[in-house]
Amino acid sequence: MAAKLTTKEESDKHKIITSAVHAEGGKICMQILHTGRYGYHAKIVAPSAIQAPINFFKPKELSHDEILKTISDYVQCALLAKEAGYDGVEIMGSEGYLINQFIAKRTNQRNDEWGGVYENRIKFPIQIVEQTRKAVGKECIIIYRLSMLDLVEDGSTWSEVVQLAKAIEAAGATLINTGIGWHEARIPTIATKVPRKAFAWVTKKLKSEVSIPLIAVNRINTPKIAEEVISEGCADMISMARPFLADPDFVLKSMEDRADEINTCIACNQACLDHTFQMKISSCLVNPRACHETELIYTTTLSPKNIAVVGGGPAGMAFAHIAAMRGHNVTLYEASHELGGQFNMAKIIPGKEEYAETIRYYKTMLSKYKVKLILNKKVTSEELEKGSYDEIVLASGVVPRKVNIPGIEHKKVLNYLDVLQYKVQVGKTVAIVGAGGIGFDVAEYLLHTNGHRETQQINDFLVEWGVDHEYHSAGAITKPQIKSPIREIFILKRSTGKHGATLGKTTGWIHKASLTNHGVKMLADVQYIKIDDEGFHIEVKGEKILLPVDNVIICAGQESSRTLYDSLKTSGRNPHLIGGAFEAAELDAKSAIYQACHLAAGI
Repeated sequence: MAAKLTTKEESDKHKIITSAVHAEGGKICMQILHTGRYGYHAKIVAPSAIQAPINFFKPKELSHDEILKTISDYVQCALLAKEAGYDGVEIMGSEGYLINQFIAKRTNQRNDEWGGVYENRIKFPIQIVEQTRKAVGKECIIIYRLSMLDLVEDGSTWSEVVQLAKAIEAAGATLINTGIGWHEARIPTIATKVPRKAFAWVTKKLKSEVSIPLIAVNRINTPKIAEEVISEGCADMISMARPFLADPDFVLKSMEDRADEINTCIACNQACLDHTFQMKISSCLVNPRACHETELIYTTTLSPKNIAVVGGGPAGMAFAHIAAMRGHNVTLYEASHELGGQFNMAKIIPGKEEYAETIRYYKTMLSKYKVKLILNKKVTSEELEKGSYDEIVLASGVVPRKVNIPGIEHKKVLNYLDVLQYKVQVGKTVAIVGAGGIGFDVAEYLLHTNGHRETQQINDFLVEWGVDHEYHSAGAITKPQIKSPIREIFILKRSTGKHGATLGKTTGWIHKASLTNHGVKMLADVQYIKIDDEGFHIEVKGEKILLPVDNVIICAGQESSRTLYDSLKTSGRNPHLIGGAFEAAELDAKSAIYQACHLAAGI
């Protein structure tokens, strides 16, 4: 599918999609988006030649004639969408893209009729909607996505948002969708750290100002949350995107009262947005079939097998339920008393509570497809041999990697399992060895009382990140209010460079900002000398330093547990390895679940 719609030939290709939707009785709209200064190429344009802080390229300022041509291009795109069979279009006027760039003082510093006073800055979106309505007729749906919270300096004020909303309604829009935050905003808006329905309040704030229906967005990922937003009078409709990547049958399952079977979006962004910004095909961590439906196919097997799966983490559970769904007889062994593996640790990290939803989903699927569960069982190779299994899949995960530091056996030394799984008491001053995802998670965990907090409340989140809930300021931003940390934390790494470099492209900055805001000290280029009663002796760029810490927590990676694999190989079996058992360079749920699903599809 082309990323642009400018010709009839391109329009014809879209008919495959629109026809399929109409055949099922649905309606479909196409979003029209011009990136403006966010475009990732050397010929980008914008209302003013101001470079975005998240882009390498500086835009060219549009001339008056080019602005008029751009408006006509929007209209032409809408006409081609109608020709392609779309029931309407959504005009993207938020998230800091071209239209939004005209609206805000931050990016519009023109002194002609398209800049200056607010009435001039909003002429661009108003004319786009007016001319589009005139061209497509009365019946065609026009959704306008309006930035209700810019979350950047020199963004729109609340009175300006209301003024624009009323003008867009008068211009002929059918619906107004909610836009939250520019891409360059330093406030998280869609990551898992954001509480559910965190921004529905701003849609509700606008509801009394216009008469056309409003749509609420962002971190609405379950039928229950969606119903709450509607019943609380926040909006008339709900917009979801990533939840449909996680489970394309979301609506059907909701209608059939099967919400427990929904594979919930955990807002990790690792395979959807991260892939998009890496120029890869988007997918979904919890559902690798997303956008790969013609490649990853789960067909009913004609030759059912008896399959043993060792390990009840994400990889083991993903494989087990898909293999069972295809008709195989599956037995799942888990050494602990509960399923979930590494996700049981992830779900207790503040801001990652959503990971519990994946465990819930897998448990439901394992039960539905009658996978035989054997918990509290560290199965041996001999027992697997006696079980007469046709296939053995090892998803037995990882163990913490040991590091060689003098004093590593000291009583103040712990590893991440001690902290997250076994809940060992941790002191008030802590050094964390390792600056990968685990180190960041342990630091976040230890910042809060007793290492954990309940799911963060919306108001607490807004206050912590500096969102002006009363909307007294332009862009709705204010000074963040950070609670004093309960621990002094150091994150150390041997390598040079910035901390968090291996974290997700679109979420890593959030994790790092959270720790920095709470006073976590990050040291790089560290040499570890020894650990003793005094604390942790280190050397940083030639300077010897004593950190008088109560505990040193090792988060320096993992190693695969291969003992069972080696034993089975010795006996002549050829077991399959997936997840951490296959590779433990870094805890990578995306790769683990991907491997599991592909193996289950073909076994």
